[in-house]
Amino acid sequence: MKEKKPAYLLLYETLRREIVEGDRKPGDRLPSRRQLARDRGLSAVTVDHSFDLLCQEGYIESRPRSGFYVAYRSDGGFARAEDAETGARSLPGADLPQYTFPFSVLARTMRRVIADYGERLLNKAPNEGCGELRRAISRYLARNRGIHASAEQIVIGSGAEYLYGMVVEMLSHRRVYGIERPSYKKIEQVYRCKGIQCDLLPLGKDGIRSQALQSTAASVLHITPYRSYPSGVTASASKRREYLRWAAQGDRIIVEDDFESEFSLLSKPEETVYSLSDRQNVIYLNTFSRTVSPSLRVGYMVLPERLLPLFTERVGFYSCTVPAFEQYVLASLLDSGDFERHINRIRREKRRQAE
Repeated sequence: MKEKKPAYLLLYETLRREIVEGDRKPGDRLPSRRQLARDRGLSAVTVDHSFDLLCQEGYIESRPRSGFYVAYRSDGGFARAEDAETGARSLPGADLPQYTFPFSVLARTMRRVIADYGERLLNKAPNEGCGELRRAISRYLARNRGIHASAEQIVIGSGAEYLYGMVVEMLSHRRVYGIERPSYKKIEQVYRCKGIQCDLLPLGKDGIRSQALQSTAASVLHITPYRSYPSGVTASASKRREYLRWAAQGDRIIVEDDFESEFSLLSKPEETVYSLSDRQNVIYLNTFSRTVSPSLRVGYMVLPERLLPLFTERVGFYSCTVPAFEQYVLASLLDSGDFERHINRIRREKRRQAE
């Protein structure tokens, strides 16, 4: 039985669709919260919650003593971003400290995995990763990130840096890679170590500046749309779709590095570029370094189906770099609900701190 969505989320999706499809134009004023609640038979709290989500994702903006206006732009080409502005659209909790996963839960899970799997823990993991973890990640992404991908599309590796290298080996060294400026320094370090030519694309207040994106010679774009480090810039809804329009031209690929998105204070997950794409040209990357422990060194990438043959041909022979034991432990944490309980506890704590 399909789970019924709450009223605020249904209203959010309705308004978002009207905005994206152009029924509500950039600059249009939305009905007041009181009027919208009356017209749709909803409570004012429900409408407030929906408006908050739309504001935080950049679809609408609040103007003091005036109301809410459509901020999302889609101009048939590239969005007209405010390229001259460099201030970040910061998220609450942008300087999130490392939250340690409860050791007692982790130790209990490890003991259970040892008891359940026994000598099978000594077996070599499949090259792409253990099926148990890949299936658990597939289910988790469908529940929490709006990403519907089969286990066969998921590849396990020892952290983000290792997966960056696999992306290069798969897509080739001859491409130019566009990366955010500033960005997490290891992104550029890994690419340059692989002999890649990097084009450093300056960030504006809501993502890579439109002029830089239009003029780049890159055919691979590495982005951190949830929250770029160290700037704290978050890509707006308009910018995420601008990235997709860029990628739709020629043989272009987006590498979406979804660092720290689990700790979003939104009551629904931020939209991923992967879930918005309909052209199978986005590779999704994430790790368990922040959510469980940096000592595990476990990351994963989700490949679009059309890239699976290329992956198999060029890098499918590499052995998995993550021990089977750690993969089974993570699979158990995901399937038992312990992982999500930990994330929700941290998010509740961050909300209280932000109040």
